[in-house]
Amino acid sequence: MPILNLIKNILPLTVLLLLTACGEPPPIKQNGLSYCTEGSPSSFNPQTATSNVTLDATTSQLYNRLLFIDPNTQQFKAGLAIDWEVSEDRLSYRFFLRKNVRFHQTDYFTPTRPFNADDVIFSFARILDKTHPYHDVSKDGYPFFEGIELDQQIQSLVKIDDYTIEFKLALPDSSFIANLASDFSVILSAEYGDTLIALNKKADIDNLPIGTGPFKFKEYRTDNFIRYQQHADYWGENSKIEQLIFDITPNSSSRLAKLLTQECDIMAYPAASQVEMISEHDRVKISVETGLNVAYWAFNTEKAPFNNPKIRRALAHTINQETLLQAVYYNTGVNAKSILPPVSWAYNPYLKSYKYNLAYARQLITEAGYPNGFKMNIMALKSSQVYNPDAVKMAELIQSELAQIGIEVKIIKYEWQLMEKKLQQGEYDSYLLGWVADNNDPDNFFRFQLSCNAINTGSNYTRWCNSEFDDLINQAVTETEYIERVTLYYRAQEIIQQELPLIPLAHSLRLHAYTSGLKGVETTAFGGINFINTVRQ
Repeated sequence: MPILNLIKNILPLTVLLLLTACGEPPPIKQNGLSYCTEGSPSSFNPQTATSNVTLDATTSQLYNRLLFIDPNTQQFKAGLAIDWEVSEDRLSYRFFLRKNVRFHQTDYFTPTRPFNADDVIFSFARILDKTHPYHDVSKDGYPFFEGIELDQQIQSLVKIDDYTIEFKLALPDSSFIANLASDFSVILSAEYGDTLIALNKKADIDNLPIGTGPFKFKEYRTDNFIRYQQHADYWGENSKIEQLIFDITPNSSSRLAKLLTQECDIMAYPAASQVEMISEHDRVKISVETGLNVAYWAFNTEKAPFNNPKIRRALAHTINQETLLQAVYYNTGVNAKSILPPVSWAYNPYLKSYKYNLAYARQLITEAGYPNGFKMNIMALKSSQVYNPDAVKMAELIQSELAQIGIEVKIIKYEWQLMEKKLQQGEYDSYLLGWVADNNDPDNFFRFQLSCNAINTGSNYTRWCNSEFDDLINQAVTETEYIERVTLYYRAQEIIQQELPLIPLAHSLRLHAYTSGLKGVETTAFGGINFINTVRQ
């Protein structure tokens, strides 16, 4: 479709949306930047996050971690810790903290001291200590940390002095540093926490954020926009822009319209079907990255008939991955055989795909005791995700295939918050979802989603528990020899493929569209976005 025709088609919708909105983003100054994002954050604290929308809106803009993963080299680099040491027994991690780091000064808080070890203790004690005054402030808990069993991982946290802190672990854990470098492991202000207790406003800690990051919070109009302002006292080089707007626009056509009319400078996650057209526009560019992600079709393995592996294998044979890649991803993804993407060092290249074969699927279903088929539902997110541009369309394609072998499918469309509740309550047969890595350690793909303990903590929605699989990932995380770790993860992937609590479908490329005058937009394979070095030319 010619670009002008597209603009004609989508502009009326944009105008309507703007007229009916409760609030509009304030005008961007010449040195400001507007990012059209796909959704609203659930809070302004990444510790409690369950979505990339929340992480994108908070982690790199408002906060810092002790260390980071370099988006280009994948190596760890200094953050609020300038250096760190690991004991020979790998049970103690000592961090040497950066000095003269200032927290945000805002309309609602004025810090009196710089960052120090007390803030590190406060940030992690809140998560680990159930008696901590802030532990129960988050009604949804700390899903990431509960999923990786951080409370069992860390035995104690010791303040050596104001600028030295030591984590003592219960067991050696090869994923520990990577978890501290993840987007969730941000450092909060202990002084702000004390202030809110005195004011009896503890809940504000997650909604009126105070961090040490390059931007500070200014304003949030629910489901409309977030406004950030440059943190002038940032410890590193200041951001190149003074004002940052997150324009919340769930519909990708509306985001594209705002990009083309320069209402937004950057558009999150253009639809795969829009890529070819956008690439023909000389004022707009597209960034494409290999993503550490996976999209999958998963099952409630506690519920019949999905508690039968033979049924799950039969359903795997109904998937035509080539059709999904063309119709949903428009060739912006690759086939998945494992939940680990091929770029992971632990990816098992010897796994074989389940071939598309409806006749064999029908045979397996008959052998499992359902010769006349059955009814089932598939839950799908309405909005596009990093790992899946269009889950509803994918569900429709699967529905069509299953109808040919006597399985009647009802598709249920949800926004994430409602779908998450259904998943936690076990009210589903199957769901289309996915995973974007939080760090570059393979454990991040397995433990949070498929370990037995993650059923209890609420992040293993498949409710699948396999003791051999659990033993393998537990051995792998304490193993230091690279070859041994790879071997263990290879076997873990084989078990998933045999048991199929979920069917890996595709690994998606990560896309952003932006005006051609912008430089320095940093995105990572883990899904984060960072504007500190973004400049308008």
